Amino acid sequence: MSRWDPDRLAVVDADEEMTVAAHRPDGTLRTPRIVWQVIVDNGLWIRSVRGASGGWYRGVRRTGTGRIEAGGATIDVTFTPDQSHDDAIDRAYREKYGNGSAVRAITSPLARATTLRVEPA
Repeated sequence: MSRWDPDRLAVVDADEEMTVAAHRPDGTLRTPRIVWQVIVDNGLWIRSVRGASGGWYRGVRRTGTGRIEAGGATIDVTFTPDQSHDDAIDRAYREKYGNGSAVRAITSPLARATTLRVEPA
């Protein structure tokens, strides 16, 4: 079950992009990176278009915590690998962003392997 407040989740979803910054082990934040996000089953989901080699993704996996910014909101979050909704997430990416080459990349097997559920900390 999602811990998101529906109103806050709607604010995040309204933006086409959000920034993600992982915490370093010492608690400081890495440089924010832009990602695409989708909402599925009242949850927030992101992926690395570059797969597991994406720099922001490696940082997120190291600590599992960080910060997102979207819709004027700054939110401390946790990141959890979760591929249980991958087909629905693929559909959500297509519905939100279309069927271009970037969407084909974010719905590729390489990117699907990096699916993360994002929850408020």
